[in-house]
Amino acid sequence: MTAAEPIIAGTAAADAVLNALPHPVIVITSDGKVAEANVAAESFFEVSLPLLRRHLLRDLVPFGSPLLALVEQVRATGAAVNEYKVDLGTPRNPGDRAVDLHVAPLPEQPDCVVVMLQERSIADKMDRQFTHRGATRSVIALAAMLAHEIKNPLSGIRGAAQLLEQSVEDDDRTLTRLICDETDRIVKLVDRMEVFADERPFEREPINIHVVLDHVKRLAQTGVARHAKFIEDYDPSLPPVLANRDQLVQVFLNLVKNAAEAIGDNPGGEISLSTAFRPGVRLSVPGAKTRISLPLEFCVKDNGPGVPEELMPHLFDPFVTTKPTGSGLGLALVAKIVGDHGGIIECESQPRRTTFRVLMPVYVRDGADSEAAVISRGDH
Repeated sequence: MTAAEPIIAGTAAADAVLNALPHPVIVITSDGKVAEANVAAESFFEVSLPLLRRHLLRDLVPFGSPLLALVEQVRATGAAVNEYKVDLGTPRNPGDRAVDLHVAPLPEQPDCVVVMLQERSIADKMDRQFTHRGATRSVIALAAMLAHEIKNPLSGIRGAAQLLEQSVEDDDRTLTRLICDETDRIVKLVDRMEVFADERPFEREPINIHVVLDHVKRLAQTGVARHAKFIEDYDPSLPPVLANRDQLVQVFLNLVKNAAEAIGDNPGGEISLSTAFRPGVRLSVPGAKTRISLPLEFCVKDNGPGVPEELMPHLFDPFVTTKPTGSGLGLALVAKIVGDHGGIIECESQPRRTTFRVLMPVYVRDGADSEAAVISRGDH
């Protein structure tokens, strides 16, 4: 093959290039219909290409969307335009769907316009993730102080109550037992918070995430999620993640437990576990010299009522919970563990569609100079 000879010829080459792009790309005809779309666009709109071709662009975007005006502007002027942070969320495709728009004419077809969408949600979520980690650091300092200042006097209180229990009448033993039970409850809460203060290095190894998720599913099906229907959507070719297996089990068991509690005993309750490879997600992490790639995506979804909108910005902050008896530390601990592994976690929630998404780095065998090694404790 010579230098000038194409690798793939004709239409196949164009399709291969378009489908390799991680960003949605669509071609709009002069009458406003979708003529072409890549795989990323099918995923974004959750519609296959044959069905997309039956729709007008205005059917796929919110009423009065700026995208419609941009397409007409490009068609009239013949010049490319950009627009940033445009919301393309619709009742058909709900959720956080803020995108940057890049609209350009198609020289070979003057009446056609090419639209590329670049999702803003990932970048915005990364910014929020660093805020979550800052809140977790505050809990680490608080946990260390509580463990020292509270547990010792609690032991004295419990011991005194036990001594009193031996000398009081039966009617008063209820009160001494109450004192013991309440001090035990406080000690358990402090013990849970001490986990945040544990800064010891943890052992890591290449982990097959599907083995972890299958283990979590079996645990959940015998306990909190025994009434739920599990749906699995795994990418079998996914590479391993450099992680601590026990901590990953803790992360996903907590997320599945939350999903199970959200759907309750609803006979139609479903929990979906999915994995995917999403190239193109890179960010700067404190302690890392280069931008880090987070292509591994692990999701836990449920069809429960959703997370209250006012709770969403603080969902991973400590002591934030909607459960009457919850401590609000579960998701904060999940965020800490994921952050310690160099990843991020975020939540998208609509009624009957709540998704917790974990993005993690790929295991690289090169050792200390690999991205995985750089960010394995990049949060510290």
